[in-house]
Amino acid sequence: MSIPDRRDLIADAAISTVATAGLRGLTHRAVDAAAGLPAGSTSYYFRTRSALISACYLRLAELSVADADRWEADHGRPSDLDSAAGALAALLHHWLTAARDRQLARFELSLEATRRPELRADLQTAGLAARSRATALLAALGAPRPAPAADLLVAWTDGLLYDQLAGALAATRPLPDVTELTTVVRRMLEAALST
Repeated sequence: MSIPDRRDLIADAAISTVATAGLRGLTHRAVDAAAGLPAGSTSYYFRTRSALISACYLRLAELSVADADRWEADHGRPSDLDSAAGALAALLHHWLTAARDRQLARFELSLEATRRPELRADLQTAGLAARSRATALLAALGAPRPAPAADLLVAWTDGLLYDQLAGALAATRPLPDVTELTTVVRRMLEAALST
């Protein structure tokens, strides 16, 4: 296994650990166990807990961009409001289901960065990747001010994900299906395009 592969394996195991055990459960030893690596492997690649958390931020951003790239490769770049709503709804559905743990970890890690200034730069780098994608999408759809519209779209998307996964009613209601999400996303896009 090469060094980059080992780093990704460790970051993925750390993300999973945060999703299931919270930040209190994020230790080098716990990540070694989750990754199936010999004791000391995680601390070899990520000396401090802060370095491990930073690796999580960057890996989460990388995986989210890869999700969007994979959808685009399979279905083509969205070119109108309907295809964009369908694309984003499918992506949200993936994040609410198959990639649920990644989103839960992202929320927990984001809160940690508000309390630890040394972590903010990596969180910002991760956030800029999402905003860059949203800006490009909204520009392609004809938004008069795509960057501010992208900020709103990302905020709405994060709010929807948080509400569905960790909000007050998350445990008592079913997740929306792709059709329901497409309707909601279309409204979000329409509002963003009018900004």
